[in-house]
Amino acid sequence: MLREQLVGFNWTIIFTIVNALILFYLLKKFLFVPVTSMMESREKSIEDALNDAERMTEEAENYKTQYQNKLEVAQEEGRALIEKAKRNADEKAEKMLQEAKNEATKLKKKAEEDILQERKKAVNEIKDEISTLAILAAAKILEEEVDETKGKALVNKFIEQVGDEPWQN
Repeated sequence: MLREQLVGFNWTIIFTIVNALILFYLLKKFLFVPVTSMMESREKSIEDALNDAERMTEEAENYKTQYQNKLEVAQEEGRALIEKAKRNADEKAEKMLQEAKNEATKLKKKAEEDILQERKKAVNEIKDEISTLAILAAAKILEEEVDETKGKALVNKFIEQVGDEPWQN
C-alpha cells in the first residue's frame, strides 16, 4: 500500500493543481487585471499631470517673456514721453524767455521815447517860462510894455541860437 501510494495515482494532487489553476484564473481575472488597469490608469494620470505641469511651466515662461517685453516697451515709451515733455518744457521756457526779452526791449524803447518826449516837453515849457520871464524882465527894464508877440519871437530866436549850448553855472 505504501508502494501504491508512492507510485499510484492520487486524485488529491490533481484537485490541488486544478484548485491552484482556478485560483490563479480568478485572481488574474478579479485581482491582477483590475489592479493592472488601475495602475496603468494611475500611471497615465501621473504622466498627464506631469505633461500639464510642463506645458503650464512653458506657458508661464512665455507669459513672463511677454510681460518683460511689454514692460521694456512701456519703460521705453515712458522715457520717450519724459524726454518729449522735457523738450517741450525747454522750448516753452526758451520761447517765454525770448518773449520776455522782446517785451523788455519794447518797454525800454517806449520808456526811452517817453523820456525823450517828456524832455522835449520840459524843454519847451522851460523855454516858454524863460521867454515869459525875459519879456517881463525887459518890460521892467524898459519900463514900458513890450509887445508880447515880438518879445516872444525875440526870446525864441535867442533860445534857438543858444538852446543847444550847455549852461554854465
